[in-house]
Amino acid sequence: MPEIPSNHDLVPTIRHEGDKLIIAVRGEIDLHSSPDLRTALLSVLQKTGAKTLVMNLAAVPYMDSSAIAVLVEALQKLRKVGGKVCLTNLQPRVKGLLEIARLNSIFTILADEADALKD
Repeated sequence: MPEIPSNHDLVPTIRHEGDKLIIAVRGEIDLHSSPDLRTALLSVLQKTGAKTLVMNLAAVPYMDSSAIAVLVEALQKLRKVGGKVCLTNLQPRVKGLLEIARLNSIFTILADEADALKD
């Protein structure tokens, strides 16, 4: 499984279950860390052929607009193949950002990974 570089204090773990790719990220996703996340995320999606991306954001206290751009790009790629992006375990600040940007309606937002794996 390709690894996402752990530069910039962004520490992801990746696992694959069926047609779902589960990525748990720890750390802030911002202008400095989002390019590495983008590169690796798009690469692993292409290599695995996953139809659903589950992003566990329990340990992400902050993300900025560059992080949102990465998530939207992943969503666009997956929608082309009938897939989706599920965001789980959102911290209040991250959830608030998605709500302010009105993106909470385009992503599937779930309480936890277990809910995402049921679907």
